[in-house]
Amino acid sequence: MKGKANYRKRDYQAFFYIMPWLIGFAVLQLYPFVSSFIFSFADYNIGAKPVFIGLENYKKLFTQDKEFWNSLKVTILFALYTVPGKLIMALAVAMFLNRDIKGINLIRTLYYIPSLFGGSVAVALLWRLMFLDNGVMNAMLTALHLPNVQFIGDTRYALKTICALEIWQFGSSMVMFLAALKQVPKSLYEAAQIDGAGKVRMFFSITLPQISPIIFFNLLNQMIQALQNFTSASVITEGGPLKATYVLGLKLYKEGFSYFKMGYASAISWVVFTVIVAGTLIIFGSSKFWVHYGDE
Repeated sequence: MKGKANYRKRDYQAFFYIMPWLIGFAVLQLYPFVSSFIFSFADYNIGAKPVFIGLENYKKLFTQDKEFWNSLKVTILFALYTVPGKLIMALAVAMFLNRDIKGINLIRTLYYIPSLFGGSVAVALLWRLMFLDNGVMNAMLTALHLPNVQFIGDTRYALKTICALEIWQFGSSMVMFLAALKQVPKSLYEAAQIDGAGKVRMFFSITLPQISPIIFFNLLNQMIQALQNFTSASVITEGGPLKATYVLGLKLYKEGFSYFKMGYASAISWVVFTVIVAGTLIIFGSSKFWVHYGDE
């Protein structure tokens, strides 16, 4: 009985230690998650009582709101540009840094620094200043006797400009790729060299299969992050020009906190959630064809 009492006491102590996390999860994540689902079926303006209207928010979203379809298209394009771009850049840099040269640790740190700032407003503001009509990038083009480009004001370049910021912050993926590359057995490369395989063949036949679990992990994380983009589109272009960078995250914010249509904004949030779930299922479903684990 004494032993059972001690175990019970330890259980209570463990529960006490995780209580702050449980409270934070319930208040800051679970409650908003459930509330947004309920509000998505209501006509709810901030300060007013929610009125249940069934699927009307979703009907309006899919059949009447042309702005929504444009935002969905822009969001998907943003993900298609940034996710492969970031992963390719991160893998290329990781392979460059996966060598023993003087000062390599400092170089690795410098490459990782941009990711420390994440999606900060300060970095987005700096990016905006760089790509203004009289910014640094156009000053460099002028110095090279090339015509200036409206990076932010032209619909052809605005989305690519904010995508470039996302791709530039590849440090976190790069670190994981670098760790994965260091785990690839050198004996595999040595055996391939004896068989006469070149570097390209070894890359596709050894390197990629060996690090495929990390590629899968990075692909999933970056896809989720890209579909929730808000900061760069809001700060750099404000959704313009002509809604060319009006991502779903920005539309959700405008509907909820500019027009105070929280019910409609909640419906948009659940559409974003559904798109993320669909993308996640596609990635998981395809993983059996290209992800290889060590015990297979």
